[in-house]
Amino acid sequence: MKAAQELFVMRGYAGTTFQLVADAAEVSVQTVYFHYGTKSELLKHVVDVASAGDDEPVPLLQRPWFAALRAAKDPAEVVRGWVHQSGVILDRVAPVLAVVRDAAGGDLGMAAQWAANSEQRHTAHGTVIAILAGLGALRPGLTESRATDITVGILSPDLFLVMTRECGWPTPQWEDWAADQLSYGLLSP
Repeated sequence: MKAAQELFVMRGYAGTTFQLVADAAEVSVQTVYFHYGTKSELLKHVVDVASAGDDEPVPLLQRPWFAALRAAKDPAEVVRGWVHQSGVILDRVAPVLAVVRDAAGGDLGMAAQWAANSEQRHTAHGTVIAILAGLGALRPGLTESRATDITVGILSPDLFLVMTRECGWPTPQWEDWAADQLSYGLLSP
């Protein structure tokens, strides 16, 4: 996974081959084919592992840190906790998601992967918004749908990469900024 992730980020989807992955991982190319079958399946697995941080079969929203968000009673704590975990995840996955996004225009498998990843992000952010709504914390007149859209935008992998890679912000600085933006945009004054 590590070799594949590094190659996809460095060389892009088209420039990464099973042979290059096998060589970098010091395994046979047949081993890579056996485990993943297609390059799109390999990249999907890279995205999944980068999102979760491991290859355990535990969905993101069932991890212990998410249970702590569900149990929190302070809306600001929920926002800051979600932004922090988003930063941890985006550090790992945003560069790989950029590869999927860039490949989506010319590859149907990658287009489907990009759509699935986008749906997963909307679901995760919507779940956090439901927690905030359950606490009665959303700004008056702000619907859960609109609040989810705001969260998806501010915590998008693209904006994360702009702020951390192009602007050079360290992830903690991005976290402070994103939490401030979300708190202002979502929470009742």
